[in-house]
Amino acid sequence: MEYFFMIFALLLATLRLATPLIFASMGGMMSERSGVVNVALESFMLVGAFTGSVVATYSSSAWMGWGAALIAGLLIGALYALFVIEMGADQIVTGMAFNLLVMGVIPFVTKILFNSTGSTPSLPVEFRFNYEPLIFAFVLVAALTFWLKKSRSGLWMLFAGENPDALMAAGVSVRKVRWACVTLSGAFAAWGGASLSLFLASSYSPMMTGGRGFMALAALIFGKWKPLPAFFACLLFAFADAVQIRLQGVQVGGMTIPVQFIQILPYIVTIVALAGFIGASRPPKALGREL
Repeated sequence: MEYFFMIFALLLATLRLATPLIFASMGGMMSERSGVVNVALESFMLVGAFTGSVVATYSSSAWMGWGAALIAGLLIGALYALFVIEMGADQIVTGMAFNLLVMGVIPFVTKILFNSTGSTPSLPVEFRFNYEPLIFAFVLVAALTFWLKKSRSGLWMLFAGENPDALMAAGVSVRKVRWACVTLSGAFAAWGGASLSLFLASSYSPMMTGGRGFMALAALIFGKWKPLPAFFACLLFAFADAVQIRLQGVQVGGMTIPVQFIQILPYIVTIVALAGFIGASRPPKALGREL
């Protein structure tokens, strides 16, 4: 019975830790399947985590913070679309610039609002989410899977990333499709960040994403840019994260394994997964190609 509860706790922790990865990977899928490379997921998540925590603090409502994170994600997604679609900026460079910009701007705003460049005030337990973001994540994966297979607009997104010339020949604006997809990419990734500050933690802390935006991108590549395979890749990476948390402090031969070696386990799993399967993954044909 004890082992049953241990396994159950590990699986529950895996689902909780997978939540931000699922949101971010679905956001990345929206952008990249439409033909726009998105390495700015980390910045989108940070904006969502910060905005959600701040609004929830002032409103005493996690739902208000969740909605504010959605709006903030839409805005930063639209800003990214402006640079890479309208201005034709290099997508890789612009994505990294967004990551660096957000890392610098958030401490500045935190100083203005709370006179601190560190964490935002902690939310009381009753104002935090219990399980709602996890349900949202599952529904989002199911909805996107259905949308891609059964809807005309879903096919538009796929053609925007695979054969934009054919889409334009059909009278559909590839530019508008990519604008919509990149903007929604920001919203979904921001929800991933908000799930960190409102669900897994009680406040925003500096760099709390911990590279999850890049892990979500790795899950997307590992899942061949498809919702369900990417979802299962997120579960794999989250399982490695849950295991490393439980291995901290474990002794082998009377010696405690240094925590630094334990904490890199999820990243090692990510690298091994990509190194073993990256050759089998074919990105959208028009990914990164300007109009």
